[in-house]
Amino acid sequence: MLIVPTQPVPSQNFSVTLDGQQCTFSIYQTDYGLFLDMLLTNTPLVTGQLCLNQEPLVQEPYLGFSGELVFVDTQGTEDPIYTGLGTRFQLAYVEAADIAAAS
Repeated sequence: MLIVPTQPVPSQNFSVTLDGQQCTFSIYQTDYGLFLDMLLTNTPLVTGQLCLNQEPLVQEPYLGFSGELVFVDTQGTEDPIYTGLGTRFQLAYVEAADIAAAS
């Protein structure tokens, strides 16, 4: 598992390489929760995904993403909000090998 660095700001865009995959993220807070958009090699993979504690963000292997992304509340079971990003609420990348081992 790898922690993807995020910042405690209401809207952010950044790119990172995860297991050789070029990923671009937009994470943004609204009145309805924290949301995520993700591009995989400049192709939309996930758009408007509500971020919930320990719930998979990609969810479908057929989309071509190796691994999974999940927000984790390090202090409890709350859904993430921007003020705790990078500290309390961490975006974790779970590698495909770790998923297979857990199955």
